[in-house]
Amino acid sequence: MHAVVEFLVHHGYTVLFWWVLAEQIGLPIPSLPMLLAAGAMSAWGDLNFAAVLVVACVAALLADFIWFHLGSWQGVRVLGTLCRISIEPDSCVRRTENIFQRYGAPSLLIAKFLPGFSTIAPPMAGVSRMKRWTFLIFDGLGAAIWAGSFVVLGFLFSNQIEELAERALKLGGRLAFILALLLAGWILFKYIQRVRFQRQLRRVIRISPQELRRRLDGGEPLTILDLRHALDFLAYPQVIPGALRFDPDKLDENIQQIPRDRAIILYCT
Repeated sequence: MHAVVEFLVHHGYTVLFWWVLAEQIGLPIPSLPMLLAAGAMSAWGDLNFAAVLVVACVAALLADFIWFHLGSWQGVRVLGTLCRISIEPDSCVRRTENIFQRYGAPSLLIAKFLPGFSTIAPPMAGVSRMKRWTFLIFDGLGAAIWAGSFVVLGFLFSNQIEELAERALKLGGRLAFILALLLAGWILFKYIQRVRFQRQLRRVIRISPQELRRRLDGGEPLTILDLRHALDFLAYPQVIPGALRFDPDKLDENIQQIPRDRAIILYCT
């Protein structure tokens, strides 16, 4: 325990910065334990409380600003990349879009407390063409609320954290094995869910863009429904000629407008 504390005393700010930056970039390493530990060490006098908070906020804001610019530059392609590496790619963008469309910039204040939303929200802000200073203000406040909450908890419960750390060191390899087993079980559960979802998708009849173009050029009567989310449409307002555009959440309200005497083709992001 003393060796770990000594290491953090000498390199605590650097470790905290890169740890938070890596997590906010998207790596699967939780920064909550590091924030709690930094708060506890500030209570012991080993680290400065204000410096810990500033370092954590700067790291989080830097990572978010990178994603914000990537979202502004690459649009929904960035969201697609994030969801391909996500454990829950089938709903991560849609859930974020719904929250972001409903609350806008203020959603950044709580984004870091919501699993999945933390990484997706900054590029989503870029996709929606949010003003840079609006993003920096709300995201900076969100980072301060998030980091401050856990640093303060670590500060207030520093004695209990020290006791837990001592017990964890005594358990040693057994604790690491239990944690690894729980993590593996959770990943396996999510993987099974993903495989089931993909099997359901394979049952849906699909058409390639090239085939759709060929049928349109051939004069075949088709009804094309553009079901892209409002934020996706804002990023790429181009539409297929003749397509009817509906928000997917309001499809039932507009069902009567859809012709039934021809093939219906749906497309989304």
